[in-house]
Amino acid sequence: MKKYDAIMIGFGKGAKTLAAEFAKQGKKVAMIEKSSKMYGGTCINEGCIPSKSLIVQAGKRTFSDAINKKEEITSILRKKNFEKLNQNPNIDVITAKASFVNPHVISYENEKGTKEIYGDYLFVNTGNVPIIPNIQGIEHTKHIYVSADIMKEKEQPKTLAIIGGGYIGLEFSSMFARYGTQVTVFEYGDRLVKREDEDIALHIQQILERQGVQFEFKSNVLSVENVNDSDVIVTYKNKDGNIQQLTVNAVLLATGRKANTDGLHLEQAGVETDARGAIKVNRYLQTSQPHIYAMGDVKGGLQFTYISLDDYRIVKDHIFGDKKRTTDNRGAIPYSVFIEPTFSRVGMSEEEAKNEGYEIKVAKLAVSAIPRAHVNECKEGVLKAIADAKTDKILGCVLLCTASEEMINFVQLAINLGLKTSDIANHIFTHPTMSEALNDLFGNF
Repeated sequence: MKKYDAIMIGFGKGAKTLAAEFAKQGKKVAMIEKSSKMYGGTCINEGCIPSKSLIVQAGKRTFSDAINKKEEITSILRKKNFEKLNQNPNIDVITAKASFVNPHVISYENEKGTKEIYGDYLFVNTGNVPIIPNIQGIEHTKHIYVSADIMKEKEQPKTLAIIGGGYIGLEFSSMFARYGTQVTVFEYGDRLVKREDEDIALHIQQILERQGVQFEFKSNVLSVENVNDSDVIVTYKNKDGNIQQLTVNAVLLATGRKANTDGLHLEQAGVETDARGAIKVNRYLQTSQPHIYAMGDVKGGLQFTYISLDDYRIVKDHIFGDKKRTTDNRGAIPYSVFIEPTFSRVGMSEEEAKNEGYEIKVAKLAVSAIPRAHVNECKEGVLKAIADAKTDKILGCVLLCTASEEMINFVQLAINLGLKTSDIANHIFTHPTMSEALNDLFGNF
């Protein structure tokens, strides 16, 4: 049985970066990935990179041309990620399905057969998978997609039903609407993105409605069935309790995601999972077996590629460093939703700050008041900041505007450094930029 210093299960951001670190230190590493189409992880192949490519190209290319460009980009990045590890003499890249035999032994299976290998350290970075809702007809009806699959279709649907009004559903609704698809979003709740303040959720809804997206709130999709080779009938109960039907070319399931742990046989290794199937970890990302770590989406929590990268930093520090980095000291974590314009947030919402007992003050700025927004010809949106009324410390910020995905990182740094609203209000920004609007936003306190 071949022995390795480290075995990585899943070619995710955390694992691939950690594999290179182990190899740099002269350690022998096995990287096991079950699909040659997933080198580099979910983000590069099925998630943020392909979806953002399609979003950026909306209005510039036809849908089929945009799909081709997306495939070109993902192929280049996939190849680079594979070669970076495969060309390292200390790393064996193994394309196979892996599972635990015991706490130190992994069995992997591919077309060449089944083998077992031993690892001193083991790391699980297998990501997540879509949750398929329990809807009648969903298993055998054609033209039902999850996000990864619909981005492989070169024929643009003229009509699309999206089940789920969360962040993924909103991104795809905005994207397809901008390609000219008639989009209807079915949301079980009474409004969008309940994690966000109600005023922000309403802004997002109104922007998407102006793009042509229709919403069915407090709706419950009961069944789907094919009416012919190209259409799907969606039967649902509307907010008034009446049974309605909508015929569309395609249905996108955007009903959440769960940890990708099926088939790993974690129980064989004594690795514990929670009720949702996510791997339980401590603040150093160790599982119930101290030499086995979990990184990225497979452990639950925030599902972002940059969290998987920061997981790498925590694990690296725990194994090779002074063990000071933990999940407890990450600081505020920003996120962006790539609708048009982009929605970004860091820190607490207004409602969350109130619930935490803070005495708060709130500042807002309409995007139409920003000179660069006029230059960009994108004047929709709003900027909002929340601060502690007693200390002037920044508690949270929401940016619904062009380039917010870049601007939010500056605010994150300000929060993590404990800066006050006046520090941003008086900061010198270049002109004309969207970032300089932070002067006015934080100057409104």
